[in-house]
Amino acid sequence: MKIIEVKENKKQYLDLLLLADEQENMIDRYLDKGKMYVLDDNGIKCECIVTDEGSDVLEIKNIATVPDYQGKGYAKSLIDFIVEKYREQYAILQVGTGDSPLTIPFYEKCGFVRSHIIPNFFTDNYDHPIYEDGVQLVDMVYLQRPL
Repeated sequence: MKIIEVKENKKQYLDLLLLADEQENMIDRYLDKGKMYVLDDNGIKCECIVTDEGSDVLEIKNIATVPDYQGKGYAKSLIDFIVEKYREQYAILQVGTGDSPLTIPFYEKCGFVRSHIIPNFFTDNYDHPIYEDGVQLVDMVYLQRPL
């Protein structure tokens, strides 16, 4: 298993990116300014994009695992890598996600705690309703953990 930084042609992973953020123009907002990493374990299994949000905050903008490999620890391995790589440069790692029973418990298991919400983020910024596990996503929930 190896983790590789992708510096060019990030859109080659669009299918994977769209698993975590299903509207391409929203991905375009952070794709170029973010640092992208892919986890290769006999093929790409997971990707992650992080951005510098200022004030010592690094944000996970997109993290997704190929569906057949979800639940096998790849996303957690990628988060552990980000924590190790950036712990000397930032104080906080944060992530924004929908209030979903699939994602919130995952981030909590990775050491994140709820920080704040942005009301109506999904309904205001996406051109269609976003559903996860049968729940419509409305507010963006931010979680943070120290680095």
